[in-house]
Amino acid sequence: MSAARPPEGNRIEGREAEGTNMSYALHELTKESRMGAVGSEAAREVRVIDLSDFERRHAEIADQLWDAAVDVGFFQLSNHGIALDKVRGAFAMTERFFALPDAVKARHPLKKGLNAGWESRAQVRPSTGTPDQKESYQITRPHMEGLWPGEETLPGFEQTMLAFEAQAWSVAMRVLSCFAVKLGFAREFFTAAHDPSQPDYQSTLRMLHYFAVDPALRDQLGLWRAGAHTDFDCLTLLFQRSGQGGLQLLPGKDMDSQAWTSITPADELITCNIGDMLMRWSDDQLPSNFHRVKNPAAHEYQGARYSLAFFAQANRSVVIDSPSAKYPSITAGDFLQQRIAANFKKY
Repeated sequence: MSAARPPEGNRIEGREAEGTNMSYALHELTKESRMGAVGSEAAREVRVIDLSDFERRHAEIADQLWDAAVDVGFFQLSNHGIALDKVRGAFAMTERFFALPDAVKARHPLKKGLNAGWESRAQVRPSTGTPDQKESYQITRPHMEGLWPGEETLPGFEQTMLAFEAQAWSVAMRVLSCFAVKLGFAREFFTAAHDPSQPDYQSTLRMLHYFAVDPALRDQLGLWRAGAHTDFDCLTLLFQRSGQGGLQLLPGKDMDSQAWTSITPADELITCNIGDMLMRWSDDQLPSNFHRVKNPAAHEYQGARYSLAFFAQANRSVVIDSPSAKYPSITAGDFLQQRIAANFKKY
């Protein structure tokens, strides 16, 4: 496997393979449905990987990323190449978008199955059975027709967010080049599989607004800003603001303990995690681990929380082939649709 396979459509042959893939998806959802408990806190190291002097240090960085990923499935990036003012500019646009009236945002609704557009409290996690306490706006380049608010409504928004998406893609491809080499693939294997010039590109930049806690509901432990879940993609890059915490992780190997680890946000760091797609592509060598965004406790910051997540998802027609045939082949498009269908009940 030296390069991403050319577009071939869905190469699954016959109902047996289709049924196997569906069984895999249902198995993942069954695991997720067990993750709704409040649980406890546990200390785990979330390593910070320095990406400076990337080309010269590629092999060293690849080893560090691999060790962090197989340990807890999460790590943070420093010196990643995106200037802090660009990150802050994207957050400013995010706040301005979510400050628009719901009636205006509703003109740009989430497109069914395409990860593009606005939704509010529409994501229902199998772990909780209740809507996440947030709204989001998703940018997936090929599907944005009719979804931009326009210059008259939000000047500079489209240009700013597309430029930020491109920068996030570049960082993600550098990280994925390290995992490609460690897996024995060609260095540019995942770059070819996530080609933004193709019409079936499906990587997504997701703007997130977690609602401020209603004082009347602050003691309701059944509410979650985002219920426990794993991500569907290959790699997630999460941009967070200092002081707006809540993200917690739980490695799958420890899922029975329900002991969660909080990740401290920092403006200058990108928090990353492995997704289900890469776990499958690596024959489970790279774990896609559970995480959630908890409601803040009474003594914690109760205001709105904003974050920006870039999901590196292989192009729709790219075939995910398990290197040792542990799993049947499936296109990235079909893989993603299975997971979206289970999480967005309204769409």
